Amino acid sequence: MKILIAVDGSAYTQKALNYLLANRAMFVDGHELVIVHVCTGISGHVARHLSKEVIADYYAEENAKVLDPVAALLAQNKVSNYTIDKRHGHAAEEILKSAAAAHAQLIVLGTHGHGIIGRALMGSVATKVISETDTSVLLVQ
Repeated sequence: MKILIAVDGSAYTQKALNYLLANRAMFVDGHELVIVHVCTGISGHVARHLSKEVIADYYAEENAKVLDPVAALLAQNKVSNYTIDKRHGHAAEEILKSAAAAHAQLIVLGTHGHGIIGRALMGSVATKVISETDTSVLLVQ
């Protein structure tokens, strides 16, 4: 099974990764993990004043901040059956695109939730992913 986990460097991502590792037999061993990180896109108004190299460096630096600790955690736990998908743009939209491209059978999201006002129990990214996919979604709080 292909399992996509979205990571953003937050404590909620860490909890989701820890959950997968604690339940290795169900989620890691024998399965392929797809680690997706979505950087906030640089607006067109700003991007037109920057060189392609500066933009590429920005995305590389932002990806490294999040993905290097994830790769270290996976290596420490002897997990090698994963691929990394680096994207930029709106988080929920890019997670959905990544899941579709990978043919993921499960999407894992760490979520902190918000109050009843606004969004009940889930954040906006989780809400959008759940509402717009036919793929099973596991929320780790």
